[in-house]
Order: sequence, then structure tokens, then C-alpha cells
Amino acid sequence: MRALHIITGLGVGGAEQQLRLLLRHLPVDCDVVTLTNPGAVAKGLAADGVRVTHLGMRGNRDLGALPRLVRLIRAGGYDLVHTHLYRACVYGRIAARLAGVRAVVATEHSLGATQMEGRRLTAGVRALYLATERLGSTTVAVSPAVADRLKRWGVPAPRIEVIPNGIDLDRFRFDQERRESARRHLGLPEDAYVVGGIGRLARGKRFDVLVHALTRLPDDCRLLLVGGGPEEQTLRRTAREAGVADRVLLAGERPYLPDGSPGPDLPSLICAMDLFASPSTEEAFGLAAVEALACGLPVLYASCPALEALPPPAAGRRVHGGPEAYARAIAEVRAAGPRPRTAPEAAHRYSITRSAARLMDVYAAAASRSSSSFSPLVSPLGASPS
Repeated sequence: MRALHIITGLGVGGAEQQLRLLLRHLPVDCDVVTLTNPGAVAKGLAADGVRVTHLGMRGNRDLGALPRLVRLIRAGGYDLVHTHLYRACVYGRIAARLAGVRAVVATEHSLGATQMEGRRLTAGVRALYLATERLGSTTVAVSPAVADRLKRWGVPAPRIEVIPNGIDLDRFRFDQERRESARRHLGLPEDAYVVGGIGRLARGKRFDVLVHALTRLPDDCRLLLVGGGPEEQTLRRTAREAGVADRVLLAGERPYLPDGSPGPDLPSLICAMDLFASPSTEEAFGLAAVEALACGLPVLYASCPALEALPPPAAGRRVHGGPEAYARAIAEVRAAGPRPRTAPEAAHRYSITRSAARLMDVYAAAASRSSSSFSPLVSPLGASPS
């Protein structure tokens, strides 16, 4: 089987890095097309031996990208097309059908209650999504919460498969040497109590809650944020105004897998943490929380479908509220004392090998369906990707 993965961009992000990890475990000949931004993950994929093509899309409404994508799919002789992220799903599904590919799978990574990948869920966004969703064979939801949202939107339940994101459990296993090395690199004292957060530095992640929580915690508490994004300068200013700038470290974007970048990688930075906190109230999955769990960290979260779907005893602790609630919860976890840095059995539910095997079942089912099971190509209601 030859498969083409189409994704909106390949900067450092959860969906992008999940794709790279997945391709390391899929027994399929895969190529990748990125519509925009062939960033750090594109370089990592190329280092893994994956052919990556940058389509050069100039914007959401660059309709000239569609015939280019159709030609590329036809030339590649692909048996299956798999799309990731909103813009790639819209254009990729249409292009695949125009190119004559019958097996079209999409993964819905980021559908929240009120937004998708940072865009508001307007009537136009929803209508365009639903119109093009009909052109595919299966939509993969990364959590039951996302599957429920898709059903409420009107996607038929038989078209939805829940396959959670996966992690490489071995890479996120706690290692004392990596902890010490990462702390030295960051200038963190070994006896500091480090609260960590991982994700795009965007307003919806609510990392400012953790900055303000720090003002209510002892001076030896530090905040380590891993990621980049538009709110970086705002967070730095917030930390200065709150008087904790010297206790907040922004480590920037870090790869999940080795790519030759200087400094510690993401698993090493998680080893350097003592507690993980995710104050975002709109997570579609919560991959970073699962990675922290695999490293044996206590986890505090506002929304995390990945952890909420685990059987009892529940992993992590849900926190409702703002800075005071998080400061109180952090203090309580610290007062309880350190615990062994081993992954709970529940973390094994999210092994990347398990997710890859389940995806192969979806591929096999999509490839075996006859062309009569696919709806005819339809107009996407005159809407434009936005």
C-alpha cells in the first residue's frame, strides 16, 4: 500500500509531531505533503527517510493549490490519502476524490467545544467541514470527546473511528541523568520544585494562570513552559509585572524525537519537571499530559479527554478555577511528597504501536470498500476555507 499524508503545516506542534512518530510505526510506504510551513518537523521527517513535498500554498483561499495537489496525488499512484488538520482536510479530501483515490481517511486532532485549531467554530467553518467530510471514507477522532462533537455536528457515527494519539513510552521513561543534564542546561537548581507546562503559547492554553499561580507559591518553585507561539511576549510581560520573571523559564519549541537541535529534547525537559499542569479548558486529547504521565509526573489539568477516558483509579487530578485553585493544588501535591517516577499501567493504553495497529485496520477497511460506497463529489456549499 502507498499512502499520502496531507497536513496543513509541519512546524513543531502536537499533530505534526504525532504524524512523524506515527510514520515511524506504520508498515506502509508513506509520503507527506505540507500545504504550508515546511518547518522543523519536515526536516525531521526527511531525516527519517520520508519524502516531504511543500505545496507552497499562499493562504486559506489559494484555490490554485487544489489542481497542484490533484496532479501530485495522481502522479504518486497512491492507494490511500490521509489528511490532518482543518485546511488539509478540506483541500485534501476534494483533491483525493478528483484524483480518483477511493480510500480517504482524515484525523480530527483539534476539535474543541468552541474552536478548532484556534479558529472560531462559525457556521461557515462547520458547513465546509461537513461538506468535505462526506468525500472521505472514515474520520478518525483522537478521543471519545472529539467523536461526540463530530456526531453532534452531524457526522454519521459509522464513519467515525476513535484512535487515540500515541506516544513512545520508552522515550518518555524517567531518567535521572537526563533530569540533571536538562536542569544544568536551563540553570535550574537541583532542589527547585519545577512546575511544567507544554503546548503552543496561545491564549487558549491559559498559561498565564500558571504564571499568576507562581506568585502564591514559595520562592523555590519555578515554572518551565515548553513551546512557542504568539503569546510568548505577553507571558514574559505578565511574569515581569507579577514579579516572578526570574522564576519563569520559556524553553521554546522542542522536538519529540532527536533531530540534532542543541539543548535538551522534550522527554528530557519532562524529566526535569516535578509536576505537570495544563490549565487549558478546551483540549481535544491532551497529549502532553499523557507524556508527563508516562514520565511518572503528577498531572493537574482543566480538560484532558485522554486522562478522563482512562478507567479508575483516575490518572491525574482535575482542577477547576484560576491561579488560586492551581496554586492550592500544586501546594497540596508537593506537600504529599515525591512519588516513584514510573509510568502507571494506564499510560500503556496510549502506546504508539497500539495506535498504529488500529490505524492499519482503518486503512484496510477503507481500501477494501467498493467505489459505490462513496458519495458523489459535491460542491462544498460555496464556502472558503478560513
